[in-house]
Amino acid sequence: MLSSDLSLYRHVSIVSASCFYWLRQLQRSRRSLDAESAATLVHAFVASRVDYCNAVLACAPKTTTDKLQRVLNAAARVVTGTKKFERGLSRLLHTDLHWLDVPERVMYKLSVMMYSCLHGQAPQYLLDVCQVPISL
Repeated sequence: MLSSDLSLYRHVSIVSASCFYWLRQLQRSRRSLDAESAATLVHAFVASRVDYCNAVLACAPKTTTDKLQRVLNAAARVVTGTKKFERGLSRLLHTDLHWLDVPERVMYKLSVMMYSCLHGQAPQYLLDVCQVPISL
């Protein structure tokens, strides 16, 4: 999914389009769902797609991660039932839903991978590349 200039723009565009498709489908049936069921479906169909292979977005330009952030913002609006231009979306994401922004999600995923490597709990192909530094 890399373009000729080694950017992930195409990959992010495909993921965003897929997520917005599912958000439109969920929005249609939102009235018949309670908040917990809506949150579960959003996690299953949207958040999992945003999180899949997002470790490659480490140090990606803000324009790349902003596209996925818009997906998460729309997902939060579907879960909470807020309108597009209502204020307080950041508070909803962080305080009520306990979601991280996209760059923070990437850093969290990388941190968990490194923790697993350092404690010998990662797959062998990662353990082969990660080595504990020798103290001087």
